[in-house]
Amino acid sequence: MQRRYLSLAAATVATTIALTLTGCGSGSGDGDVTLKLIAADYGDSEANGSQNYWDELARAFEKKNPGIKVDVEVYSWTDVDKKVEDLVKDGHAPDLAQIGAYADYAAADKLYRADQLLSVSTEADFTPSLAEAGEYQRVQYGLPFGASTRRLFYNKKLFAKAGIANPPQSWSDIARDAQLLKARGVKMPYALPLGPEETQAETLMWMLSGGGGYTDGIGKYRIDSPENIKTFNWLKEDLVGKGLTGTDPAQLNREDAFQGFVDGEVGMLNGHPTLMKQAEAKGIDYGTVELPGVDGKAKATMGVADWMMAFKQNGHRAEVGKFLDFVYSDKNVVKFSGEYGLLPVTTSASQAMLADDKYAKLHGFLKQLATAEFYPADKTSWPLVSKTVKAKMGAAVGPKGNPAGVLTDIQNTADAADNAAG
Repeated sequence: MQRRYLSLAAATVATTIALTLTGCGSGSGDGDVTLKLIAADYGDSEANGSQNYWDELARAFEKKNPGIKVDVEVYSWTDVDKKVEDLVKDGHAPDLAQIGAYADYAAADKLYRADQLLSVSTEADFTPSLAEAGEYQRVQYGLPFGASTRRLFYNKKLFAKAGIANPPQSWSDIARDAQLLKARGVKMPYALPLGPEETQAETLMWMLSGGGGYTDGIGKYRIDSPENIKTFNWLKEDLVGKGLTGTDPAQLNREDAFQGFVDGEVGMLNGHPTLMKQAEAKGIDYGTVELPGVDGKAKATMGVADWMMAFKQNGHRAEVGKFLDFVYSDKNVVKFSGEYGLLPVTTSASQAMLADDKYAKLHGFLKQLATAEFYPADKTSWPLVSKTVKAKMGAAVGPKGNPAGVLTDIQNTADAADNAAG
């Protein structure tokens, strides 16, 4: 799976839908309208590619709505955000786009509000934490589509060989267990991927475990907070400095860390639901627990969502709204989430998944979603801040690293970007 959490993040594990008029009609229900859907691919092969999901869903929608057609094109996550960006710049904004960030388009007044599109029941059904994460200036423009949370994965076989009876619950447990794993010859006792692929995700997970985060309670950047400085000093001195990561974190990407885990070379690491499928395919006996914190479990875990948004340019509000109500029906949300190892973004679909033992391995991730913390995607400054984090945080925990100095540099960049945005 080519994704932030993946990546959701990521990056954010993150599917783009663009719906563009290619037929006649005014968008008011007169005549036929064709909505073009550009979607990102969540699959890892042609057999389970997202094209199959969307084609089936589109045909089912068209059968119930004879006056609306949906034409689907699927792009890789490498290309899909840029595809939508180019369409908008060229004056051909899609009707709908589901991509990694919505704030720039909302700030430019290019998007419909959620309440202009969805039925009351559909809008009210979004998981509250996700609905809030989709707000720009307290108004929801981003509709969550596919979510994930993070837990600590550990290799049960390696733990048993090292004499570790229980998974870690705190930082001191992590350090102790990593020492025991190292003594047994485990290549990477704790995998710490702070390479350029998804540094912003691992950084946020550790910030949350230390009681901090990217922002404070009112949304102001607090990257250089005392809690964050303490967290990365601990990583530098007590984990990386003692050789417990097995490799330079600045050179380790998420994908490689996951590969190390499924190859049996990693004792523990932070991961998202898709790692379960990868581990099971390689016969790895694994467990998951909530992220450890300073003195016990972390205050919250990281959540990642991708975003659906509707552009105003083509004026197809009614048709887009009908399609979105269909997309967010329980049946379709559960089907998509189950197929790609993601979490439902609506309360009713989440309850349905929690009640189904078929999805038991996702239940631990799903129960965390209500209190998960997300990237500050509502800020137009976030893309630049994320890019800066990717460039600098890995070196901060290295032998010559200066966590406080790096966090202050990133804070200054964030403040400048926020001020420039007004």
